[in-house]
Amino acid sequence: MPEYSDGDLGKIELLSDLSKSVLAHSAKSCRWRSYGANEQIIDRQSEATEVFFVVEGRVRVVNYSISGREITLDDVDAGGHFGELAAIDSEPRSASVMALTYCSVAIMAQENFLALVNENSSIALKVMRGLASIIRNSTERIMDLSTLAANNRVQADLLRLALNNRNSNNTACLSPIPVHADIASRVSTTRETVARVMNHLARQGILERKKNVLIIQDVQLLQKMVEEIRGE
Repeated sequence: MPEYSDGDLGKIELLSDLSKSVLAHSAKSCRWRSYGANEQIIDRQSEATEVFFVVEGRVRVVNYSISGREITLDDVDAGGHFGELAAIDSEPRSASVMALTYCSVAIMAQENFLALVNENSSIALKVMRGLASIIRNSTERIMDLSTLAANNRVQADLLRLALNNRNSNNTACLSPIPVHADIASRVSTTRETVARVMNHLARQGILERKKNVLIIQDVQLLQKMVEEIRGE
């Protein structure tokens, strides 16, 4: 089992405002576990209520359709957390979580997490902002799924990635290059559709692939295209 300390918990964004003494106490109260790539961490409908802090690696939050198709909800990198919904309402897990890479997590019991939220207003505010972000992103995804064709949903997802990695000169560099299957999972389409859309954008000069980097050459143009499609 890996050995970690309060310094590792201090790298978790949600806990970054806590004092060293509180972090030290929290670190001692956590269970620490490592997972290999593609190993399941949480199973949907599980009744466990712990909160997980990603100290190292990257995890993916997913659901599965009746036919077994994987639907990606979010990726959580080192410094992030997941599992707070079940800790807040004591209901079964709403999604499964799997390790994308080797990862190490600190696992905090529900009662300890709720005590931190109750005693530290900064954590409570961050949790609320995180939940608000989930609602906003979910609303946007529902609208896109309901109103946009598959190729347009791919464009919208590329725009989201571009805006999160935008440079000052109106370009964006995505590294590593987004996997077609991951985009397809997020927007509920096929890898073939993703490849077709990206090839079309490349021919338009909006996308350029260089080794391990996908460059969005004109973020504003891509944003204009998506806004026109959405009717904004």
